[in-house]
Amino acid sequence: MTLIIGLTGGIGCGKSSVSQFFSELGMAVIDTDVIAHSLTQSDGSAIPAIREYFGDHFITSASMLDRNKMRELVFNDDNARTMLEKILHPLILEEVHQLLKQTDSPYAILVVPLLFETEDYQQIVDRILVVDCDEQQQITRVMARSHLSEQQVKAIIATQTPRINRLQHADDIIVNNQDMDYLRMQVLHLHHEYMLLTQNHSNSSHECN
Repeated sequence: MTLIIGLTGGIGCGKSSVSQFFSELGMAVIDTDVIAHSLTQSDGSAIPAIREYFGDHFITSASMLDRNKMRELVFNDDNARTMLEKILHPLILEEVHQLLKQTDSPYAILVVPLLFETEDYQQIVDRILVVDCDEQQQITRVMARSHLSEQQVKAIIATQTPRINRLQHADDIIVNNQDMDYLRMQVLHLHHEYMLLTQNHSNSSHECN
C-alpha cells in the first residue's frame, strides 16, 4: 500500500507551495481544497444540497457556489459552517479514497487543512507533516493574496486548530519563515526520508499479506 503523508498547517503557512514542490518531485498530491472547489463549481455534485439548505441566494447564475457570500456566512455562523462541512465532507472523502486507489506514486501527499478537526483523515494518513510559520507571517501573507482585512484573517485563524496543537501532533515539520529556496530544501530532505520510509512501509505491507 502507498505511504500516505497528511499535509496540514494554518492558513497562509504555505501548504500550497510545499505540495507543489512534492508534485514537482513526481509525487501524487491530493488536495481536499481542490476537490471541494470542483464539487462547488458549475453543476458540481455538492450544488443541489447547498441550494436546498442555503437557498438560491448562495448559488450564482452559472450554477456554482457564490464563495464570497458563503465565506461571509460561515465565518459569522457556526451552524452554517457545520452544515456546509456536513454536505461537503462525505463527497470529498469519497473522492480522496478513489484518487488514493488510483495512485502508483511511491508515496502520496494528502493536503487537508482541517486534518486535526477530522478524524476520518487521521485514520487514513500514516504520517502528519505540518507546515508552520508564526501568526504575523500568516496574517501578512493572507492579507496580501486574498485582500482580506487583518481582523478577517485573525477570525479565520481563530477557527483553526491552535498552532501549538498542530506542532505537538506533527511527525514532521517544515518551517516556512524564509525564502522559497529554503522551503524547497526542506521538502527535498523530507522527500529522501519518505522514500526510505516507503521501502519499509512496502516491506511491512508484504509481511502483513
